[in-house]
Amino acid sequence: MKLLLIYLTGVVFGLGIAISGMANPAKVLNFFDVFGAWDPSLAFVMGAALLVAAPGYALVFKRPKPIFAQSFKLPGTKLIDRKLVLGSFTFGLGWGLAGFCPGAALPVISTGNPSVLTFTASMIVGLFLARWMIATTARRQDAAQAN
Repeated sequence: MKLLLIYLTGVVFGLGIAISGMANPAKVLNFFDVFGAWDPSLAFVMGAALLVAAPGYALVFKRPKPIFAQSFKLPGTKLIDRKLVLGSFTFGLGWGLAGFCPGAALPVISTGNPSVLTFTASMIVGLFLARWMIATTARRQDAAQAN
């Protein structure tokens, strides 16, 4: 049942991306082109997503726990640190250069579009590289504290 709900959620998300036109990187890039061929439709898509998500979160957090987990897994801090700022910057830079965010790129992989495949491969390499850098930094800090 859990896998079926995950699958259906992905299908609804993918359909939303396709129907809204956000699978087209040119449409997304035109949103960022405020002095040229500006297209505000991305703002409307995000606004509609907030209108759906906000009441959904309110309902979910009234429950004592999620349906398929023992507890809610929420961030333990509200600290805005260097990792958060650099990660946000990198996400925005990639989105602005490629016209894809990770969530929108995944449903579009099936088109076989080379730019989507390149973006997704780069994203996956970037994820592994970031994890490696975080682990390396943690090991260095542990070694420095041990000395």
